[in-house]
Amino acid sequence: MDVIYREEGVAEAAASVAGRLAGEGVPARLAAGDPALWGADAEAEAALRLGWLNLPRTSRELLPELGKLVERARAENLDHVVLAGMGGSSLAPEVICNTADVPLTVLDTTDPGQVRRALDDRLDRTIVVVSSKSGSTIETDSHRRIYEDAFRSAGIDPAERIVVVTDPGSPLEQAAAEAGYTIFLADPNVGGRYSALSAFGLVPSALAGADVECLLDDAAEVLPLLAADEGNPGLALGAALGGAALAGRDKLILEDQLTEINGLPDWIEQLVAESTGKLGKGILPVVAAEPTGARDELIMAIESDNGDVRVDGSLGAQFLVWEYATALAGLVLGVNPFDQPDVAESKDNTARVLDGPPPSEEPVLVDGPVEVYGATRAHDLSGVFTELLHGVPEHGYLAVMAYLDRLATFDAPVPKDADFEQMTAAWLAADAQTLRALLAMRTSRPVTFGWGPRFLHSTGQYHKGGPSNGVFLQITGAVTADVKVPGKPFTLGELQLAQALGDRQALTGRGRPAVRLHLTDRAAGIAHLLAAAQEV
Repeated sequence: MDVIYREEGVAEAAASVAGRLAGEGVPARLAAGDPALWGADAEAEAALRLGWLNLPRTSRELLPELGKLVERARAENLDHVVLAGMGGSSLAPEVICNTADVPLTVLDTTDPGQVRRALDDRLDRTIVVVSSKSGSTIETDSHRRIYEDAFRSAGIDPAERIVVVTDPGSPLEQAAAEAGYTIFLADPNVGGRYSALSAFGLVPSALAGADVECLLDDAAEVLPLLAADEGNPGLALGAALGGAALAGRDKLILEDQLTEINGLPDWIEQLVAESTGKLGKGILPVVAAEPTGARDELIMAIESDNGDVRVDGSLGAQFLVWEYATALAGLVLGVNPFDQPDVAESKDNTARVLDGPPPSEEPVLVDGPVEVYGATRAHDLSGVFTELLHGVPEHGYLAVMAYLDRLATFDAPVPKDADFEQMTAAWLAADAQTLRALLAMRTSRPVTFGWGPRFLHSTGQYHKGGPSNGVFLQITGAVTADVKVPGKPFTLGELQLAQALGDRQALTGRGRPAVRLHLTDRAAGIAHLLAAAQEV
C-alpha cells in the first residue's frame, strides 16, 4: 500500500502534520486502540468504536458459517442476492461486488419504482440480506417487511430466504430470532461507516460471489504498518487529508479513472464526510467531478497520477488505510470522527411529517412539469439555477440531492425531428447526475450529487454539521405506482417525500438555503431540468 505526494504544497503540509503526530506517539496509540486520542469529550464514544482496527483478524471467525450459507444458497439456486441496507451497510458491499464483478442488487432507497423492480426480478431465486446495525433503520425495516410479504404471497417461507446482519441485542436480532432467520452478529464496537471488513461488508459480498477471505488477507498485510512512525500509509494519507484541510484545501476531489477498484470514492465519501463534517468543520468529498482548479481543492487519485496525492493498494488495504487516515484527520481537525450528531434531526423531522397531516405548501413557481418550492425570485427554471449558482459563497459548494430512482432509464424512441427535450428524455437515464455535470460547467465551485435517502446516511451529516457554505437543490418526483409498507401506516412514496421534506427543514432551520424541485412527470421533468440547465 503506497501513498505518494505529487504536489509540493501537500507534501510540506503533510510532512509537518505527520512529524507532529509521530512525535506525540499517535500512530502507535491509534493502532493500539487508544480512545483518549480525540479528547475527553469523545473518549466514551471512541472506546466503543475502535473494533475496526482488529477486523482483518477477528472477521475470519465468520468465514466457516459464511461458507456454509454460500453453499446452501448455491445448492438451492438462489442466485439473486438482494441487500437491504443503508450507508455503511450498503456502500462497502457495493464496492466489493462491483470490483469483483459479481451481481448484487442494493436497496438503499425508498423509491417505489426501484424497489418494485427488485421484487419483480426472480423472486423464486432471491435471497435477501437485511443489514442494520441499530436494527431500527426505517428504510431497511420497510424493505424487510415488503420482502416478507412478497415471499409469503409467493408461498415461500421467509425464514428460508432472509439473512440478517445486525449488532447483538438490537431489535432486529430479536425479531429475526423469533422468525427463524439466519443471523450474523457484527462486532458492536465498530461504527457503520467503519464496517467494511465486518459482517456488514462480508456477508452480502460472499453470497454474491466475492472472495472475502482475500479481502481480509489484503487488509491483514497492511495492518502491522499502522503502528509505525515511518512507512505507515495510514499516517501518510491522514496527514495529507488533515494537513491540507488545515491549510484551506478542504474540498476532496476523488479521482478513480482507469482503476481496477470500482466505486471506491462513493464509500470514501461517506467515511470522510460523516466522520469530519461537524462543529462547523470538515472535509467535503466530491465524487465524479472534474477539478475546477480552485485553491481549496485537494485531488486524491486512486491508482493514477492525475492528483496531488496518489493512493495505491488492493481493496482490502484501501478500506483499512482510509479508515485509519480518516480517524487521524478527525484528530487533526479537532472533531470526534465516530459520532454523527446532526443526522438524527432529519430522521426526527421525517417521523413528524409521516405522523402529522399532509404538509401544505404551495409552489412559488411552476415551469412545465416542474414545481419549485422555497425562497426564489426567479421567473423560470433556468433562473432558479442561475440564482442558486450565484448564491454559492467563495469557499462553498452546491449540493444536488435527488430523491428518485437511481437505476431507472428511459426507453422512449427518438422522433425524427426531435427537439432537445425529446432527445434528452429518450437517450439519457432518468439520472439527475447529468444535471450535476451541466451545473458544474457553469460555476467555479464544486457541485456534489447525492441520491436520497442514500446520502442522508453519508454526506447528510456534513451538509448540516460542516461549514455553513453550502447551497442545496433537492429534486423529488411524482409517484405513479406506490408500494405499501406492511404493518405501517405509510407507503414508500410517502416515506420518500417525507425524507426530503424532513431534511429540507433541517437545512433551512440552520439558515442553509435549500430549494426543492418537484417533477410532476419524472421523465418529462428530468428532460426539462436538463434543458433549463443548458440555458443558464
